[in-house]
Amino acid sequence: MVFGRKKSKADRPESADSELESAGGSAAGEPGKGDLRQSKGPWDIDEVEDRDGYVDLGALLIAPTEGLQLRLEVEEATQRVVAVTMDLGGSSLQLQAFAAPRSEGLWEEIREQISQSVASQGGESEEIEGAFGIELVAKLPAEAADGSRGYRAARFMGVDGPRWFLRGVLGGAAALEREAAAPLEDLFRQVVVVRGGNPMPPRELLQLRLPKDAAAQPPAPQGGPGVQRPERGPEITQIG
Repeated sequence: MVFGRKKSKADRPESADSELESAGGSAAGEPGKGDLRQSKGPWDIDEVEDRDGYVDLGALLIAPTEGLQLRLEVEEATQRVVAVTMDLGGSSLQLQAFAAPRSEGLWEEIREQISQSVASQGGESEEIEGAFGIELVAKLPAEAADGSRGYRAARFMGVDGPRWFLRGVLGGAAALEREAAAPLEDLFRQVVVVRGGNPMPPRELLQLRLPKDAAAQPPAPQGGPGVQRPERGPEITQIG
């Protein structure tokens, strides 16, 4: 596993995250109305025995696997980490976790907002039934290196947990091919969200950070964990 960081110019990578609702809810760990995860995962921190064996990124705990690279997306103005991207087998999965109200989920509303944003950019989107319930496949117009017109595809997955919402964005072959997506879907299932007990407005990003020992970590053996420095990330994550 290899770490890197990438910069983002916007305060929030998705316009769907720009409107805040009033804070609400109860103690962390209480499942809300929108919690449909059943036994599939992703998990809340109260549902796992301990943090051993995970890569600790603050609000998210990631299960390591051979060949996985992690890139942290950093807001340019504040240097705040706003997303983590998992690269594996030529495809990617961007993760963001948000505070959510106890009484209801956010995914239905956010999915609608992403669809509207895609349409405003001349693209198209389609709701499909996926491994995590209703998902959204979006295609945006794009120009290839040879000047021909094509599109960029992204597949949005959303999971409502106890007072949090986790969004995953699949890119590369995994956006359209189930076989290519399977390894990243497995990693998505294993993600653990650390909401914390502090009151937060729904849609507020949960705080991510580099692992505490990342700067001092030595070069990794082949197939093992390691650390890289910042780089700019793919603009497909700006959809929504």
